[in-house]
Parts: sequence; structure tokens; C-alpha cells
Amino acid sequence: MRDRFEQQYSIGQRLIKDTPIKSKHKDKLEELIAALKSLYCHPEYNERLFEILERYLVENKKKTGRPGMDLWCIFVLSQVRLCMNMDYGWVYNLANNHLSIRWLMGVEAEYGFKRTEFSYQNIYDNVTLLSDEMVKEINSLVLEFGHGQVFKKKETAALRLKTDSFVVENNVHFPTDYNLLWDSARKCIDAVSIFLGKYNNLSGWRKIKNWKAELKGLMRELGKATASGGKGKEQREAGAARSYINKATALHAKLEKELPQLPIADDQDLALAVSLEYFMQLLLKHIDLVTRRIIKGETIPHEEKMFSIFETYTEWIKKGKSRPSVELGKKLAITTDQFDLIVDYQVMDHEQDRDIVIAVADRLLAKYKIESWSFDKGFWGKENKQLLQLEVPKVIMPKLGKRNQQEEAEETSRPFRRLKNKHSAIESNINELEHRGLDRCPDRGYPHFKNYISLGVCAYNLKKMGAKLLEEERERLRQNHFRKAA
Repeated sequence: MRDRFEQQYSIGQRLIKDTPIKSKHKDKLEELIAALKSLYCHPEYNERLFEILERYLVENKKKTGRPGMDLWCIFVLSQVRLCMNMDYGWVYNLANNHLSIRWLMGVEAEYGFKRTEFSYQNIYDNVTLLSDEMVKEINSLVLEFGHGQVFKKKETAALRLKTDSFVVENNVHFPTDYNLLWDSARKCIDAVSIFLGKYNNLSGWRKIKNWKAELKGLMRELGKATASGGKGKEQREAGAARSYINKATALHAKLEKELPQLPIADDQDLALAVSLEYFMQLLLKHIDLVTRRIIKGETIPHEEKMFSIFETYTEWIKKGKSRPSVELGKKLAITTDQFDLIVDYQVMDHEQDRDIVIAVADRLLAKYKIESWSFDKGFWGKENKQLLQLEVPKVIMPKLGKRNQQEEAEETSRPFRRLKNKHSAIESNINELEHRGLDRCPDRGYPHFKNYISLGVCAYNLKKMGAKLLEEERERLRQNHFRKAA
């Protein structure tokens, strides 16, 4: 059973609308609190926000059992986590000890009355319920609120857009075929160890710790041989690789022999056996890759490589930068407007910048009137530019490659250069977005990766709105001070 947060006033409890905002401090948490408070206190957007949350988290659920965390508290804590770029341990600490956050959630009790406290697991279990689809709907609502109520954009006013992409990294180590082989072997051994801990009568694995130690040692020997130089390096590397491959092959043969003997007494055992088979396949795959690359001297095609056995969606991305030269994760394309709000974002799945222009345009032109739209050279495509020019008066898309006389004249014109120079402002938006947690995603799995990005974009937009609200409040206080002085 889960409720909205419909606060009933009681002794010792402060209402959400009375949450104090320290407008003199330019603090990211204060900016977020100001935006969330304004969103909550606006009846129309409050109702629509809870409708979205209820549709995904409450609908078709039984209204029985213990009361779950209120929907408003879930949303607030999810935004605090991304805005502050912190782990769940810090969120747990703030949820129980930070007065402003507790006032905003409506759970703080004063005058010695019993306090509501949250457990770490309760926060984790509830915040992870927010899905990518749900947060995208909330993002649309937040954008509408920001344009209409915070920045006071007129309905007929056109947007001036900027689009760029950057890499959101995964929390993975740098991949090589031989350390991924070790990862695969380690996970196989760990799965067998769980069976041994549960069933004492399993035989044949008396030296399981020795298997793990030897494989790790051989992996390190191969790493040293690969990193070293000097005379005879190729022979040392090949010798270390053969020893490593032979041991890994022996482990795979033993696992194949013992797998049918493992007891399957419940669903947990079945899931563990399935995961063991999966890691055995990866073990075999990386034995083959190490053999082909080091022993046979083959060049492995890029499409055959893996960059993580855990986050299998990870891409190896080179954006032509000197540092970092390689990034491991997914590219994220964002589009910002003149208010620095992110009006659209897309996780790019093995796509280049130029491949997504039409899809982004279809989404945005259906919702907004656009005055100008700027890109960098990576988005260039003759068809992309021609199609955009049919709907957008000013399209700034520098050509990638040699320009003809007409293109040279266009790109050196004053209006083009003025808008092209303004495009660089999106780099500061990207930098701030990375400070909202989108530098590296700590969550596991592709669905959680997408959820994390959506929550980060939402936290970014709310913080921008909060900064505007606090700026207006400071200006109001300044004007009042001048009136009193006069």
C-alpha cells in the first residue's frame, strides 16, 4: 500500500509550503529545494506529477500490507541523489539528518515529537522503482513548469536550440581480453563456491581456492609480460599466455564435467546454475580471443570484442580528444534552449551524431516552435541540414570537410558566426550535467543506466529552475532594502 503525500497538519509538524529557503546562499541543494517546493505548491503541476507517479507505482497494485514510502518522498530523494552526485549512503544520511530536506518531504517533527526515519534499504528499494519511461514523463512536466511558471516563456515564443553529445561512462575497469578472461573464471568459481557453501556433500572441489589463486597469478604474469619490453618480449608473452590459457581451459573442462552434478533444489539454485553457464560461455570466448591474438598473432575485429562481462552494453568510444583518448560507456545527446534547460536527450546505441538528427528533430518540431538550431561538425549531413531548413529558419551545422564557395560564404557570414559562437555555451551545460552525476553511472544494468540518466537530466533542469527562483527572490529582497533605505 502506497500513498501520495497529502500532508495533515499536526502539532510539531511543519508544512511543506513553509519550508525555509536560504536565498542568500548560491548552493545547489538550496536551488533544488526551491524548485521542488515551487513544483509541489503549484496545484496543477502537483496533481499531474502525482498522477504520473501513481500510474507507474500504485496502479494495479493491491491496497493492502504495510504502508510504503510516500510518492513525494521517493521523488525528492531521487532528485537529491542526482543533484548532489552522491551514493545511497549519503542520501540515507541526509534523509534522516538534513532539516531542509526533511521539511521538504514533510516528515520532520519538532518539539520532541517522534521522528519519522528511513532505513538505507528502504531508500534504495524505493528510489530504484523509478523507471526511464516514468521519469521521461516527469521531465516533460518539469520542462513545461519551467518554461511557463519559472522563466515565463510566452506560448508563441520560439526556442533557440543547441545540440551536442558526450559520453556517460560506466563503472567498469579498463578491458583487456586476458583480464576479462580472469573475470569470467572468477565468476564461475564464485558460483561454485556458493553451491559448496549451501551443500556440504559436493565433492571434487577441495582445491577451489587454489584454482582461483593460480588463475589470478597467471593473469598477472601475462599482464607483466605484455607491459614489459626488451629482448624476447614476444616469447615471454606467448609463454605466459599458454600457461594461462591451459589453466583456464582445464577449469572449463572441469566445470563442464561437474555442472550436471550440481543440485537444483530451488529457484535460487536454478538461477545460479544459469549464471554459471553464462560465465562458462564467456570463459570459452575469451580463451579463444587470447589464443588468437597472442598465440596466433591475429587482429581481433572490433565487433567480436567485449568491454565488460558485467555491463555488456558498454561501448569503446573515441571522440578525438587527447585526454581521455578512450571512454567506456554510452554517448548521450542533449538539446538545450536559451534558458539552459535540457528539452531533449537520447542515449545513443552504437550510433554516430549524424545518425540521430532526424529523430531528434521529429520529436522537438512536434512540440515546439524553433527559431534557430546549432550543431557541431559531427552532426553534419547534407540531408540532415536540408530537412531541418524546411522547418527551422536558422540552422547552424558547419560542414565536415572541404567547403565550396557558397558554403564558405554562408559559414563566414556574421549571423552564422554569431550563432556558432553561442553554441559553445552547451559545453558548460554538459559540464554541469556531469556534476549532476552524469560523469559516471554507478548503477548496474542497462535499464538502470537509462533510469540514472533520466533522473540526472531531471535534477539538472530542477536545479536550473531553482537558481532562477532564488535569483528572483534575491532581487526582490534587494528592491525592498532600497525602498526602506529611501
